[in-house]
Formats: sequence, C-alpha cells, structure tokens
Amino acid sequence: MMKLYGTPPTRALRAVWILNELGLEYELVPVDLLQGEHHQPDFLALNPAAKVPVLVDGNQVITESAAIQLYLAEKYPQAGFIPEAVEERAQLYRWMYFLVTEIEQPLWRIARHTFIYPDEKRLPQDVDQARQECVAMVTVLERHMDGREYVVGDRLSVADFNAAYTLDWANEENMLGDAPRLREFLKTMYARPTAPPTIAEAFAAMES
Repeated sequence: MMKLYGTPPTRALRAVWILNELGLEYELVPVDLLQGEHHQPDFLALNPAAKVPVLVDGNQVITESAAIQLYLAEKYPQAGFIPEAVEERAQLYRWMYFLVTEIEQPLWRIARHTFIYPDEKRLPQDVDQARQECVAMVTVLERHMDGREYVVGDRLSVADFNAAYTLDWANEENMLGDAPRLREFLKTMYARPTAPPTIAEAFAAMES
C-alpha cells in the first residue's frame, strides 16, 4: 500500500485528490510540522528538503506535490488523467508549471510574510507585491478558461486537480473576486465526490 506523508491543509491535498480519483488504497501518515517532525531523521531520509508531501510507493519515493500527481497519472494511464497526444501533454505541463510557479509562489510569499516567518523577518511590502503578481496571473488563467470546462483539452486531467487546489488557496486569499469563471470551476471541482477537503474545511477540522 502506498504511503502519503503530509497533513491537510498542506499540498498533500493535491496528492490526496488524485489518489481518491484513481480509487487507490493508501495510508495518510500525518507529519506534525508545528512539532518539527519534518526535521526528524526518519523523515529527512525520505525528503532532505524537509517538506511535505512525500509519496512512498514500494521503492519509489516521490516529493513535490505536482510531481506526485504526474507520477500517479502516468502510472495509471487507463484513468485518462494524462493526455496521450504529446501536444496535449505539452499544454498540460505548461499549465501545471504555470500554476505552481506563477500563482502558488506568490501565495507562498504571502504566507511566509504573514504567519510563517517570525515577526522580525516579515516584509509587509513583499506581501503587497506578491498579491499584485498573483492577481495578474489569476487574470491570465481566467482568460484561458473562458469558454472551457477543463484546463487542458476536452476532458478531466491531472491539471484540473492541480488547478483546483491552487485556486482554492488563492480564493482563501480573496484573489478570485474578478475571476467568475475560475470561481465556477472551483465550485464544480470541489463538488466531485472524490474531492479532498477544501483548505478552509481542513483548518476547521484541525481546530475541532
């Protein structure tokens, strides 16, 4: 059985989503970041970068949430979550990289300078700049999704699972106010029975 190391609301939710969609059995191994469990030797042996999620599939150890998604989509091609045509795969890679570099990275900068870093290391001006950059890139994706049901091609793919989690995070930061198509996409994706908890739901569960 596969093991997924990580705890919602981290990017483990990206991996949880595709595992659920594929109907795979897996064990979710919680990693308490507040207690520093990601810096313990056993975890560092899996990921020296001390970050979650980590997927262990037999002898395979895969880190980085997008890489985990692509690995699972390619390992189980019968699900159709990875396009067969190289041209469509190129578009899938294009938009997945766009999501993690152009939208997620500004969100990480905001998180670091609002609650992750200690007060003395926070840069409020970086939060403002990151917010502007993120909204600009959300606008690019909003235009791409105009008239489209899926991020790539005419069927559900791993890019949609990646986009839904990333946009849920952006929505938590009130970045989707001028992106009605992306809000509708988000609503549709999280209505799927295999969808993981939203970030807000995951936080609420942690507090209960």
